[in-house]
Amino acid sequence: MAALPSEQFDVIVVGAGIMGSCAAHAVASRGARVLLLERFDLLHHRGSSHGESRTIRATYPQPHYPPLVRLSRRLWDEAQRDAGYSVLTPTPHVDLGPKDDPAFVAAVANGGATELAAGEGGARPKWAEVFRVPEGWTMASSELGGVMKATKAVAMFQALAVKMGAIVRDRAEVVDVARKQGEGTIVVRTSSGEEFHGTKCIITIGAWTSKLVKSVTGTDFPVQPLHVLICYWKVKPGHENELTTEAGFPTFASYGDPYIYSTPSMEYPGLIKIARHGGPPCDPDSRDWAIGSGEGGLVDPVARWIDEVMPGMVDTAGGPVLRQPCMYSMTPDEDFVIDFLGEEEFGMDVVVGAGFSGHGFKMGPAVGKILAEMALDGEARTTAEAGVELRHFRIGRFEGNLMGNARSF
Repeated sequence: MAALPSEQFDVIVVGAGIMGSCAAHAVASRGARVLLLERFDLLHHRGSSHGESRTIRATYPQPHYPPLVRLSRRLWDEAQRDAGYSVLTPTPHVDLGPKDDPAFVAAVANGGATELAAGEGGARPKWAEVFRVPEGWTMASSELGGVMKATKAVAMFQALAVKMGAIVRDRAEVVDVARKQGEGTIVVRTSSGEEFHGTKCIITIGAWTSKLVKSVTGTDFPVQPLHVLICYWKVKPGHENELTTEAGFPTFASYGDPYIYSTPSMEYPGLIKIARHGGPPCDPDSRDWAIGSGEGGLVDPVARWIDEVMPGMVDTAGGPVLRQPCMYSMTPDEDFVIDFLGEEEFGMDVVVGAGFSGHGFKMGPAVGKILAEMALDGEARTTAEAGVELRHFRIGRFEGNLMGNARSF
C-alpha cells in the first residue's frame, strides 16, 4: 500500500537499513502508524547494511555493550520465530590478542570468555589448532557468537513491519525535516517535493547523517563515513571443510594493529571472510566503486596476518578472491549516537540513531526498540531492564570534548 502525503503518521522513520528497519518494526509492533522511507531501492548496496554476513559477539572492552548484545540476541530469536525462518547461524566466537593488551583483557572479562591455554590437548576444540598464536598472545572462546545474513535480516524486519501495518517507501530521498509552524507535527520533505507528516521522527541514515543534520539544524554532527573493504580469501585445498560453520569453526577477532575480524566459510563455499576493521574517510555520494582509495592498506595487512596466524590454511597469493566495498559511520570514540536531536525546534520529537562505527549491526533489534520507545514514550524503558545506560550514547558527550568517550585501555 503506497503512502499518501496527506496521511498523518505516529512515527516517520528515515532510512531503511538495519537500524531503521528494526525501529519501524518496533514501532509497528506497538500498534502505532509508521512510515519507513528509504532514499535508494530497498536492500541496496550503497550503505552499511547489505551483504552476506555480520558477526555477533559480546566481547567488548567497553562494559556498556555486552548487555545490549545479549538483549539483541534474544530479540533476534523472537524475530526469527515470528518470520518463520532463520537469519542467524550460531557459532562459537574467539578473540586473539596480546596477553598484556588492556583492551583485549577487558573484552574477555566483559564478554565472559574463557582462555584457551596452550597444550591442553583434548580439552581444546579442534578448530583451535588452526591458529598459530604469536608469542605473548593468547586466545579466549565464548559461546555467544554467530553469523547473520545481513541483507536477508534487513528484509526480514521490513517484512515483519509491513505485516504489522507499517508502510514502506523507497526511492524517497529526505532533504528536510522541520516542525510545522504552530503545530506539533513534524514535516518530512523529499527531493521529489513530497511531504509526509508525523507526530515523531526517527533518523537512521548512516553515512548520510552528518549531511542531513547539518542541513536541518546548521550544526556539525560527529559522524565520519569510512570506506571499508570486505575480503573473501580462498581456503587452501584439503582445508575447505575445516573452516565452515558446519565444522564448528568460530567467528573471530584479533586485537592489535591492525584489528582483524572474520566469519567462518559459509556464504561462498571454499572462501572465508577475513578483513580489516576501518578504512580511509570517504564521501558517501562520491565513492570509488572500482577499487576504493587506500586498498593496499586494507588488503596487505590482512594477508600478512593470515600468513602469520593461520599458516597453511588460506591462500593469500594474488590477494582476496572477492572484494566488496562497504562503509562505516564512525564517531570519534566509536560509540553510537542514540539521542534526541534536541534543538529548540525539535525537543524530544526527533530521535537520531547514528555512528554505529562498524560494529552496530548485531545490536540492530535492541537499538531499533530503544529508538522506538524514545519516539513513542520519550524514554527507553528497555535500556533499564537490560542494564544499558544511554548516557554513553548522548550527542552532548562531544561538547567541549571532541573525542567523547574515547579511552586508552
